[in-house]
Amino acid sequence: MLSNTSNFEMSESVFTPQQVLENRGRVAIFIDGSNLFYAALQLGIEIDYTKLLCRLTAGSRLLRSFFYTGVDRTNEKQQGFLLWMRRNGYRVISKDLVQLPDGSKKANLDVEIAVDMISLVGSYDTAVLVSGDGDLAYAVNAVSYRGVRVEVVSLRAMTSDSLINVADRYIDLDAIKEEIQKNPRSYTYRPLSGIGIVDGDVE
Repeated sequence: MLSNTSNFEMSESVFTPQQVLENRGRVAIFIDGSNLFYAALQLGIEIDYTKLLCRLTAGSRLLRSFFYTGVDRTNEKQQGFLLWMRRNGYRVISKDLVQLPDGSKKANLDVEIAVDMISLVGSYDTAVLVSGDGDLAYAVNAVSYRGVRVEVVSLRAMTSDSLINVADRYIDLDAIKEEIQKNPRSYTYRPLSGIGIVDGDVE
């Protein structure tokens, strides 16, 4: 038993993390927008989507990055955000929010994510799924059997074990939050006429 364990540990160190990343081939990214939004709230950060795209691609060839989200057509701020996303490397897949009996609004895009992952098999080598939704485990398993490597990126507390179990690699958002968050607002301090008083917008 001990020798088997040491053999396993030895085999685990054959490839460095960098070599594993270099072998990812063509990458397709599938982001569950709602899941990521709530994960960012839990982490207390605001996502920088340019940094996120760079971090998830990690120098590999990007086929396409999909962003799935429910939309409120009357929310101009959200419309502006989605327009920015479309112009900065994301293919936005949206669905109108539906009002639930409790008054909340929701749009479930699991089917769209699953269909796109499966339909594009053959066009990409590695799928990066940003979601913790266990309902996607069956789709992940299906593309894995067709030769795709799947990386799941999500907040551990919001991630189904069934999804982690079928993934080839799991990355906790908490471990990479420093790399994908917007920088804190920087303040400019200007000396006033040589006097030792500074002018800043500190809140």
